[in-house]
Amino acid sequence: MANLDETLTMLKDLTDAKGIPGNEREPREVMKKYITPFADEVTTDGLGSLIAKKTGKAGGPRVMVAGHLDEVGFMVTNIDDKGFIKFQTVGGWWSQVMLAQRVTIVTNKGDVTGVIGSKPPHILPPEARKKPVDIKDMFIDIGASSREEAAEWGVKPGDMVVPYFEFTVMNNEKMLLAKAWDNRIGCAIAIDVLKQLKGTEHANEVYGVGCVQEEVGLRGARTSAAVIEPDIGIAVDVGIAGDTPGISEKEALSKMGKGPQIILYDASMVGHKGLRDFITGVADELNIPYQFDAIAGGGTDAGSIHLSHKGSPSIAITIATRYIHSHAAMLHRDDYENAVKLIVEVIKRLDREAVDKITFE
Repeated sequence: MANLDETLTMLKDLTDAKGIPGNEREPREVMKKYITPFADEVTTDGLGSLIAKKTGKAGGPRVMVAGHLDEVGFMVTNIDDKGFIKFQTVGGWWSQVMLAQRVTIVTNKGDVTGVIGSKPPHILPPEARKKPVDIKDMFIDIGASSREEAAEWGVKPGDMVVPYFEFTVMNNEKMLLAKAWDNRIGCAIAIDVLKQLKGTEHANEVYGVGCVQEEVGLRGARTSAAVIEPDIGIAVDVGIAGDTPGISEKEALSKMGKGPQIILYDASMVGHKGLRDFITGVADELNIPYQFDAIAGGGTDAGSIHLSHKGSPSIAITIATRYIHSHAAMLHRDDYENAVKLIVEVIKRLDREAVDKITFE
């Protein structure tokens, strides 16, 4: 693998961390380690979302830049008498990307390796072979011979199960392959925004946030926004890359490497028009590339942030990513760096007057 520079090392640490919804301690610790040097104070809300505050001007507009700490995964629900594990998906999974994949079960006795299994095709009738296997018919095999042996290894109901995948820099070194880009890339952007603002004059109080439980209903964004009461909300997440074979332009427009995506519309929110115009104005002025996207299904933490407190103008800025909600997703480093640059430049230009203009336009 290519030598990892400081940024790649952070991205590896963030994506390697194991944390499904409701179990985000490990990614939270990693994010805390990286963001603390650039923050004035670091706290958590009652659900465990990380909130790092950086004051440009005390009493200025509160700008919330939120990634989410959780990744899609599974939870142990039951161990049968032969030692096979039944599980619940936590977050959205498509059955076709799951079978024969390696997973890690996190127990309080340490990590246990497993593989997702099902009945082999050789014994299925021909019509059954053509159909995807139902998630409810899958199980995790950890090589245990009995329920008792699995228990001895520490496996019990409620334990989290996380996809196993190694962070990889591709031959084209801009292309990065890892698990959990959804949404450790958002956490990385929040860290880097605070880092770039260090020693910079601006008129705002900026909050870099790692929200919990986004994948199960944007929950940590709601509680952290209740603590912050933001004037402006920016959710940073992954978006859909429409540049692989078989995807038409009407399904997804964006391409990797062509800039961060400004989300006009999704199932959780109509992107705030005033804020959108402000952000694209800054991007145009500085020649920072960007793309628009609208997604009929799904949502981001901005869906919760914009409804918090008295409501706040919010938008989602996302990174076009291939193969999200699977073991391995791919994104382009330039999009990540341009997203950081754009958000930093937006914050530098925000002040009370600009926020009022955005809000009441």
